[in-house]
Amino acid sequence: MTQYIIRKILVAFPTLLIISVLIFAVLALAPGDPLAQFALNPAIPASTRIRIREQFGLDKPWYVRYYKWSTSMVQGEWGFSFSSKSPVINIVMQRIPQTLQVVGISYLLAILIAIPIGVISAVKQYTIFDQVATFLSFIGGSLPSFFTGLSFMLIFAIHFHWFPIVYSTTLEITNFATLKQAINQMVLPVLVLVVQQTASLTRFMRSSMLDNLPLDYVRTARAKGLNDWTVITRHVVVNSIIPVITLVALGIPGIFAGAIITENLFRVNGLGQLLVTSIQNSDTPVVMALSFIFSILVVIFNVIADIMYGIFDPRVKYN
Repeated sequence: MTQYIIRKILVAFPTLLIISVLIFAVLALAPGDPLAQFALNPAIPASTRIRIREQFGLDKPWYVRYYKWSTSMVQGEWGFSFSSKSPVINIVMQRIPQTLQVVGISYLLAILIAIPIGVISAVKQYTIFDQVATFLSFIGGSLPSFFTGLSFMLIFAIHFHWFPIVYSTTLEITNFATLKQAINQMVLPVLVLVVQQTASLTRFMRSSMLDNLPLDYVRTARAKGLNDWTVITRHVVVNSIIPVITLVALGIPGIFAGAIITENLFRVNGLGQLLVTSIQNSDTPVVMALSFIFSILVVIFNVIADIMYGIFDPRVKYN
């Protein structure tokens, strides 16, 4: 396994290198001037704008800027934001807690809900529970998140006044009342994401269970006298969850990427909203840093998914 992990890591480096070149080239050649805000300000003369452009290195060819950017990224210096005039790494670190609170909790809840529902739905195939779960999973996966979010706003926030619409990032938890307020403001964005993520995981888990239930090893286990609960939990679920590992592992980078639509809808000050705002403002350093971070996470969790395959499935050999 050690040699397999080393090979995967060695392959990951050129992959990330190619990704970084593509990300930088696309953003560098994209239309839009990141310093356009200065051009609209009559108080800033043209000579000052030229000096600012030289200071940021925008007067150099894109491949020269790529070399400086890539070497700085390796050293932990992600550049400065054109909009906020502050280090990009500080901006990203400030947004991570909000993203983890909303998107991270919703993904964890989706996994805990979807796997049992998928297992029960497959075991009790064609029952009322299976038909209801399948119908709801198709509905939850088909509806776009902005439609679900707006519907929940109208029902739970505007009509019933149960939860607030806007997520407040300035709230400090000091007592039970503020803790309750923090939980209330997280309910709607978390609920929107749980509905969408649970739907896809439930269908995937149900399909994997149905593929394993008719196999010979299940009939053999039952012929040996094992009860259905033991056969399902110790044999069928363990084998059925192997394909789900890939779906779960590849979904984890999406936690850090943030739910772009949901975060903007509920004003969650997370990485997803930061990415949209940076694109709108042509804040290239922030967009490049976030895009490359998401690429690193995808490559890392691909390797983790392959390793988990070997842990759950002894048939996988790392040759």
